[in-house]
Amino acid sequence: MRRRQILEELQVRGGARLTELTAALEVSEMTVRRDLDALQREGLVERVHGGAVLAQFGSEEPGFETKSTRQRAEKAAIADRAAKMVKPGMAVALSAGTTTWVLASRLAHCQDLTVVTNSLDVWNELQRSGQGMTVVLTGGESRTPSGALVGPTADASIRSLYFDLLFLGVHGMDSVAGLTTPNVAEAETNRTLISRCRRLVVVADHTKWRTTSLCTMAQLSDVDTLITDDGLPEEARRQVRSHVSDLVVAPTGPDNTVVAVDGTL
Repeated sequence: MRRRQILEELQVRGGARLTELTAALEVSEMTVRRDLDALQREGLVERVHGGAVLAQFGSEEPGFETKSTRQRAEKAAIADRAAKMVKPGMAVALSAGTTTWVLASRLAHCQDLTVVTNSLDVWNELQRSGQGMTVVLTGGESRTPSGALVGPTADASIRSLYFDLLFLGVHGMDSVAGLTTPNVAEAETNRTLISRCRRLVVVADHTKWRTTSLCTMAQLSDVDTLITDDGLPEEARRQVRSHVSDLVVAPTGPDNTVVAVDGTL
C-alpha cells in the first residue's frame, strides 16, 4: 500500500524529494529509503540525489534517422571498441540499430569476414566500407522504425546460420526487464539471432540503461559482453556487473584508455 502511494506521488509530480515523501506518508526517512530501494530493484523508480523519479519507460520508438543523430560520440566510442573483437575468418551478425550501423563502418579492416544482418542500413554501409567480406542480408516481410527486417522469412533464414559473434543493439536495458524493444516482431527476430550466436555482445550507450519497453528479448544474464560508454553511472555499472561477466566501458573524452570490468580486452 505504501509503495503504491509512492508510485502515485511520483506519477503526479514526476519526481519527489525524500523529505517530501517522508512528510506525505508520515513515516521515517529510513522506511522511505527502504521502499525506494525495493521499487528500484523492481525497475519502477530511479534513485536520484535526495529523492527519486519514475524509471523511464520507452514505449515509442523514434525512427532510424532521428536516432542516428543522438549520442554520436558515445556510439563512435562503442563501435571502435566492438570492432576490436572482430577477427578475420569470423562469421558475425549485426542486428538493426544506429550503434550497429556505426560499427559496420569500422569493419573495413577485416578480410575473410562473413557478416549477416537484418538491417538494410547496415547492409548498405557494409557495401560501401567492407571490401573483401561476404555480406548476407536476411530478408524479411517488413521494416520496423529501427530499420529491421523482421518476420518469418527473416527468422527462417537466421535459423539456418550460426555466428561467432552477435552484436545486438537494444532500445533499453534494465536489471529486471532485461533487454527490451517496443516492437513485437523485432523482438522475435532478435531472439532468433541470439539463439544462433556463440557469443552475445550488446552495444548500447548509457542512455539505454533503466529504459524498458514492451518486449523482453533476453535477460542481462544472457549477455556475454556489454560494451557501453563512460556516461554509465558507477551504481549502474555495479548492477550490470552482477549480471554480465564482461563489462567494457569505452571512453568518450580525450583519455582513450578503455576500461574492462570483470573481463579481458
